[in-house]
Amino acid sequence: MTGTEADMACEDVGTARNGYRDRKPDTCIGTPDLRIPKVRNGCFFPEDVIERYSRTDRALVAAVAETCRSGVSTRKVEGVAKTLGVDRPGKDQVSRICAALDAEAADLNGRMFGEDEEFPCLWLDATYARCRDGGHVSSTAVVTAIACDGQGHGHMVGFDVVDTESYDSWLPFLRRLRSRGVRGVRLVVSNAHEGLVRAISETFLGAAWQRCIVHLIRDCCRATRSRSKRVRVAKLLSPVFRAKDALVVRALYHRATQMVGQVSQEAQRILVEAEPDALAYLDFPSSHWKRPGTNNVQERCNRETRRRSRVVQVFPSRQSLVRLVGAVVAESDETWSQSRYFAEGKMDEFWSLLERCGHGDGSEPITDARRAAADEEARKVLDAAGVAMEREAA
Repeated sequence: MTGTEADMACEDVGTARNGYRDRKPDTCIGTPDLRIPKVRNGCFFPEDVIERYSRTDRALVAAVAETCRSGVSTRKVEGVAKTLGVDRPGKDQVSRICAALDAEAADLNGRMFGEDEEFPCLWLDATYARCRDGGHVSSTAVVTAIACDGQGHGHMVGFDVVDTESYDSWLPFLRRLRSRGVRGVRLVVSNAHEGLVRAISETFLGAAWQRCIVHLIRDCCRATRSRSKRVRVAKLLSPVFRAKDALVVRALYHRATQMVGQVSQEAQRILVEAEPDALAYLDFPSSHWKRPGTNNVQERCNRETRRRSRVVQVFPSRQSLVRLVGAVVAESDETWSQSRYFAEGKMDEFWSLLERCGHGDGSEPITDARRAAADEEARKVLDAAGVAMEREAA
């Protein structure tokens, strides 16, 4: 359509053009340049050609619109609604958005995995959002599961909204993962929530449990009484998990545990009890230690969920929360599918190690000389950390 023809079309409906919106949608035939006319009066947007919002933004629009329609929105939410253009949402428009998002969330949360697929590493975590349910507002847990397949690709394998993060909530969630084909799990990474740990041990038999290192350090810091002691505990423990040799890591852990005991007996008790689970990642190739040792991949996903939920403040219904979480995790799953979480060479090293362990020759013998060298290296590292803290204090 030429500019003159567009002007004539606008005159027929009693308005005038006011520039263009440039859009570049990805299609099966390429990425065309679209120029969508702006009008001075009314609104024109070809929703049958291009979606107005991204998937996550559509979920946010639906939640905000539902909040406004139900009359429970705050002044902040009403301001966000005007910014998004949904201060007067049409019922049919919101219904269409919700139907599409619900279908996408159901497909992601219900997809079945093949019998030949294995997921060696599984990360589990939960975050919280405020949701209106049964006439009152309460804190609701959003539980998610991220897995790495045998080729090194990451997948969002499941999510759910539950009343609280407890054994009774985690157990059916993990059983659904198993029923959908999440098998071959060698390592499960999570925090030390008692109900979650119990559910893992009953669902993924034979899998090792890795206590998240970041959460462990936080737990030890919380066990101390002053800020200066918390800083000292954190700086003593941080070098432990940066070492690249398993013997050195264990020697550092033992020596750091003794030094932490001089600061806090409670923190020392936590470290002693957590040792087998905090160092479970050492049984895997050293090139894998950075990621299986922590729950950072889950933290990034939860951070995006919290960022979006702060806009809504209080979700008007549980389904609206499910809709937003589904949109966030669907976009993350698409991003992970386009690249490897672990490189191909690292996955080959992982499977080779498992094969050697199956034949009983997976690790080198530990000699007295190797153990003494590891102890000396641990002493030097922690002495250097102590000197650095003294310099900062001075």
